Amino acid sequence: MTAESATSPRETRSRRAAMAGIIATVTVFAVAQGLTYPLLSFILERQGTTPGLIGLSAAMTPLGFIVSAPFIPALARRMGTARFTVLCSILAATTLAAIGGTQDVWTWMPLRFLLGFFANPLYVISETWLISITPAQRRGRIMGLYSSIVSGGFAIGPLSLGLVGTQGWPPFIFGIAAFLLCGLIVLAVVPRLPKMPHEGEATSVGRFFALAPLLLFAVFAAAAFEQTLLSLFAVYGAALGSAEEHIASLIACFIAGNAVLQILLGRLAERFGSKHTMLFCALAYLVCCLLLPLIFHSWLIWPLVFVWGGVSFGIYTMALIQLGEDFTGQALIAGNAAFALVWGIGGIVGSPAAGLAMQLIGHQGLPFSLAFLCFILTLFLVAQRRRA
Repeated sequence: MTAESATSPRETRSRRAAMAGIIATVTVFAVAQGLTYPLLSFILERQGTTPGLIGLSAAMTPLGFIVSAPFIPALARRMGTARFTVLCSILAATTLAAIGGTQDVWTWMPLRFLLGFFANPLYVISETWLISITPAQRRGRIMGLYSSIVSGGFAIGPLSLGLVGTQGWPPFIFGIAAFLLCGLIVLAVVPRLPKMPHEGEATSVGRFFALAPLLLFAVFAAAAFEQTLLSLFAVYGAALGSAEEHIASLIACFIAGNAVLQILLGRLAERFGSKHTMLFCALAYLVCCLLLPLIFHSWLIWPLVFVWGGVSFGIYTMALIQLGEDFTGQALIAGNAAFALVWGIGGIVGSPAAGLAMQLIGHQGLPFSLAFLCFILTLFLVAQRRRA
């Protein structure tokens, strides 16, 4: 008898409603956040800002992730998780409004930092909620579904630029409304949300680094991959003569592949194991990086970007599955906070490093720098497999 079948029909319905509420909350939040990266990059590109400075500006959001991560467990316990997430959604909406009211790269630096600071707790708390109530035998497909739907939210963000444009207030109003809607969804599902797990020995974010170093490096790499693509692919495409609408569509295709392929990758993790599936994702990502310069102007760019997006976020999905397999209670909260911190580090290092590579060796520095990082991750995963 499975854990799910052992519960009453009412408990099962309540669990599923809680899962749906958690996923819907993060999805709407992802819509707003997914819109900000290409939107602000387009604006800075039109102002003649250098790729390195655009990357540095984009890195402020993951810096906010880094700084906020160690405080999340204590703040969630003190304020209550639901109240904390609602407050963060309101503050994120306010911050995006302030960004829309200014058009200066240096003013955006602290504002984009605050945007990451307020966005991060939602992801940490939501993923902890979801992992805590997910049956172990269905963790692969449910976390894959979570990643797919959230990625769909990220895809809607850049895609919406084709409807609302990149000029004036309309794209900012769209993002602000999405942030506020997130808080409303949390309020609607509060009675069904699970409590944060408190059993087990207290584990700090710093201590978790010693418990799962390779898992955290995989999160670092996945963050660098995704944040760099979202912030600098517009610059890369512009250097190759592509129009803004075409680049926005490619970014949406990248995240659409992210959304569609996560369920399949989750099922593969249930069948072959999350570690083997993560290695597959890393190898596929490496191949996509190497092929990008060769087929950018071909119709093959569309399936390549689609697969690239899927395996890129698939690395993070596999890391979430492994986290749920190996940790519970306080260690699970610390692990999710450590994931957020490392995700921030990956974003803050990846974008400026790739931007610098583009300034030094030209626009092809983008795929080459990503390929190098993926090669390092692949080596570590192969070494882990051999030790196992």
